[in-house]
Amino acid sequence: MDRRHFLKTAAAGTLMTSLSHKFAHAADGPLPMRTLGRTGEKVSMVGLGGYHIGMQSDEQESIRIIRGALDGGINFLDNCWDYNGGESEVRMGKALRDGYRQKAFLMTKIDGRTKKAAAQQIEESLRRLQTDRIDLMQFHEVIRDTDPDRIFAQGGGMEAALEAKKQGKIRFIGFTGHKSPDIHLKMLKTAAAQQFTFDAVQMPLNVMDAHYDSFEKKVLPVLVKENIGVLGMKSMGDKIILKSNTAMPVECLHYAMNLPTSVVITGCDSRKILQQALDAARSFKPMNQSEVASLLAKTAPAAGKGEYERYKTSHDFDGTYQNPQWLG
Repeated sequence: MDRRHFLKTAAAGTLMTSLSHKFAHAADGPLPMRTLGRTGEKVSMVGLGGYHIGMQSDEQESIRIIRGALDGGINFLDNCWDYNGGESEVRMGKALRDGYRQKAFLMTKIDGRTKKAAAQQIEESLRRLQTDRIDLMQFHEVIRDTDPDRIFAQGGGMEAALEAKKQGKIRFIGFTGHKSPDIHLKMLKTAAAQQFTFDAVQMPLNVMDAHYDSFEKKVLPVLVKENIGVLGMKSMGDKIILKSNTAMPVECLHYAMNLPTSVVITGCDSRKILQQALDAARSFKPMNQSEVASLLAKTAPAAGKGEYERYKTSHDFDGTYQNPQWLG
């Protein structure tokens, strides 16, 4: 081996060793925590999505994924009363046995717009999750212009949520939606008119949203100003964004983490994908303006018409559109 080749090989080896040490250090370090708005609760930068948990053919594997997330430092668990016919909550409830409930900040969602439907769904979620307290309960799929008024009406779902909170069955109240930032703003305005402030709000935050009917541009500043916890979801658009070949999974996660999010919720249908989420959180470093601009420039051509955000432009992701009876 000549001297030049030796030096190149040695340099490459040093670089790989340095990267390996850096990665190993990130993998071994604690998972970064952030504050959930005014609640003061400390939550993991990345949260485990609940939908994919109920899709596993092997229930025990889904339980291993949940417990692996909690053991790995994720404490924020997402779920919903309607996910997979309730199976997602049932499996999560089983996973939270044997002391695991104490490790979790547990969130689930309900669809009920009436007091009766909301109260029934809260009780079913408590039973399935095998807990006497849900840390954060959210009104799911606030995607219609009529949803805010229905939830806050006399005899509406908010009455059930407030009663459950008074009884100690839930700690905090939020809402979610993926359709339109304007509907999110109406929900916040309707709440304010009732002298109510949400503890958390969940919405799509990703490299495509920044370009099209943007929650990041319209809703995020309001939440930050009012110190409401920001729950980012659909960082990869349920994998659809990845099909655009404009951003890698870790880039998608890091972009959402770079925003003032309390938690970035991501679906993990395998332990490999869970590890990807853990590694992304541990390796995250704040992005500078140039890095953000470069990533947005790559995604802009594909994002203009909402083609990769079908939750905004179609009913494909609207469970309550397909099942209006869930609303009550």
